[in-house]
Amino acid sequence: QVQLVESGGGLVQPGGSPRLSCAASGFTFRGDAMAWYRETPGDQRERVASIGTIGHSPTDTDYTESVKGRFSIYRDDSKSTVYLYMNSLKPEDTGVYFCNAIRSGNSAFPWGQGTQVTVSS
Repeated sequence: QVQLVESGGGLVQPGGSPRLSCAASGFTFRGDAMAWYRETPGDQRERVASIGTIGHSPTDTDYTESVKGRFSIYRDDSKSTVYLYMNSLKPEDTGVYFCNAIRSGNSAFPWGQGTQVTVSS
């Protein structure tokens, strides 16, 4: 069965630079675009970054406006893992971060447990 296991979150000071990881299993990872989502209290889950499959050159990435220039998404198909490098964190980046594959423009699989990122001094 599909498993998505996010890690790397925690309490981070403003301006910090954590790296989130998402280890995927149970599907052909290299064949799917992947994305990171953020859920904040009272808000819907928002897609913050996505990355296409390695077969495309360059690998397509996309970011929501609020994180452009600060977050970077990467994938390692040999490890079935997608990463989110976060820089210059702001308190409004606080939330639970999830990953998922994208199929037909939507999240493909049941959600994992996510990883909480709290930006606070």
